[in-house]
Amino acid sequence: MIVRLTLLTLLAIGLAGFGTVAWLDLHPARPKHMASRPVQLLAVAHALHAGSLIQPADLTAVIDTGKIPPGAVIDSAAARSAYTGAMVRDTLAPGALIKAGIVIRPGDHGFLAAVLHPGMRAVSVGVDAISGTAGLIWPGDRVDLILTQSLDGPGINPGHRVAAETVLADVRVIAIDQRLVQGADASGKAPAPARTVTLEVSPDQAERVEVAAHLGPLSLVVRSSSLPARQRLAIPAPVYGSQVSPVLAQLTPGPHRGGEITVYQGPAQQIEFRP
Repeated sequence: MIVRLTLLTLLAIGLAGFGTVAWLDLHPARPKHMASRPVQLLAVAHALHAGSLIQPADLTAVIDTGKIPPGAVIDSAAARSAYTGAMVRDTLAPGALIKAGIVIRPGDHGFLAAVLHPGMRAVSVGVDAISGTAGLIWPGDRVDLILTQSLDGPGINPGHRVAAETVLADVRVIAIDQRLVQGADASGKAPAPARTVTLEVSPDQAERVEVAAHLGPLSLVVRSSSLPARQRLAIPAPVYGSQVSPVLAQLTPGPHRGGEITVYQGPAQQIEFRP
């Protein structure tokens, strides 16, 4: 009787061990630091269309139900940094997991060519902390490019000596320095001011940007993503200093004083003209 009970006990232990091994085989072990809590996986917060560039607000976390799917990314500050600015290859539904195969990240071969729409070009614009909106622009945002000029010359109205005009309207940002193209800095350090912003433009717009860069400083203005396409494409009229400053509007240009003109008629006669 005792022998029979012993055999049954050993058999039960063996079956329990076999079941444990089978369960572990179907459920891969999680990292030790996550063994005591659910694992959060990186996902999209809302639907993203194919060709979209992922922004920080597009990312969220979902709790995995047990087995981590192949290619899934565990949510962390470093992971969000790595996938910010990545391009979505296919349309993703809300809550879809971020996986390496469904996005192309900055630094991957052919990233820039894949981001550009057919027939479009990439042009870079130099900015500083002010004209680049202090680091608030992300890849995927749509912006206007504004040129500010200081005009000088005789006879120019004082209220027209400073003018601003929109060079490009509703163009897509595809990169902001190499640092921001790769996502936000996960180290917690204050980011350095952006130096260049890369825009997606047509060939004609690329030429306009090159000319504008030699005329005066360029600034970026972020557009609302909720604006209708017809309203977003509207280019406002130029703005002069007199429209901004009432003081300049009250000034009038002084009298134009030209130089003396001397006309020679033969070696002995000359006539002077004065304005």
